[in-house]
Amino acid sequence: MHVCYVDEAGCTGQLPSATSDIQPLFAMLGLILDQSKVQDLTLKFLYLKREFFPNAVLWDNRSPRQFLDWVLFEPKGGDLRKQIAEGGKRGRRQALRFFDKMLSLIEEAGAKLVGRVWVKGISQPFNGHAVYTSSVQRLCEYFDASLVSTGDHGLLVADSRTKDKNAKVSHSVFTGRYSAKMNRYVNLVELPVFGHSENHVGLQMCDLVCSGILFPTAVHTYCAGHVRNVHVRPGYQRIKEQFAERLKKLQYRYLSSDGKWTGGIVCSDAIGQRPGQRLFEL
Repeated sequence: MHVCYVDEAGCTGQLPSATSDIQPLFAMLGLILDQSKVQDLTLKFLYLKREFFPNAVLWDNRSPRQFLDWVLFEPKGGDLRKQIAEGGKRGRRQALRFFDKMLSLIEEAGAKLVGRVWVKGISQPFNGHAVYTSSVQRLCEYFDASLVSTGDHGLLVADSRTKDKNAKVSHSVFTGRYSAKMNRYVNLVELPVFGHSENHVGLQMCDLVCSGILFPTAVHTYCAGHVRNVHVRPGYQRIKEQFAERLKKLQYRYLSSDGKWTGGIVCSDAIGQRPGQRLFEL
């Protein structure tokens, strides 16, 4: 069986103007992993966190007492991308090295990435609920295609929001799964389930890739020169230069029934209608 861990970055609010302090895009990412690799990847990631953050403090203001307590410490992608973009040389180097080693663990585990990036139009409508729901549905579609290719079954685990939001999104997948007309996501053993990131290393790593690497890469690619607010930082170019090619290679892409390549990380650019491959071009 395979597991697809899902997390998002950015917000689902409208961007009123080019200078509004609203995040200029919304991204959702899925990390697809063979369940046989979960335990090994989990333990290796705990060691990595202990190596890079030896002075970590947990949510209850204590330090990890035992090795397994390190799962409760969550370095956040948003903090690390800011450290790279605006921090000192030492902090920037530490964050880049951490991302580098984390991606190596993901690559060694044979994991794959699928995702959706929505670049918001300036002063244009943005239906956050519809975007979030359709993004989950699309990731379920890509995940299901990967399961068909391996003759396997899978479970999607998403970072929890609120009970009401979780239920509505899950129901949207339910209708596609059990509708006689649609009959989609047939290789998923259940509807999406929702977990707390402090308990799932897969969710933590998905957050770090989505918020720490994909988000700043997309912002630099599609928003620089158009949006002028605190979320568009020149230093994001460093992140794209170092990791865009590795993101590209980690994508799960496949030929659809109409003979077109699909899957991977798909971008919708409401500012300049630029193609998705621009995300990976240096």
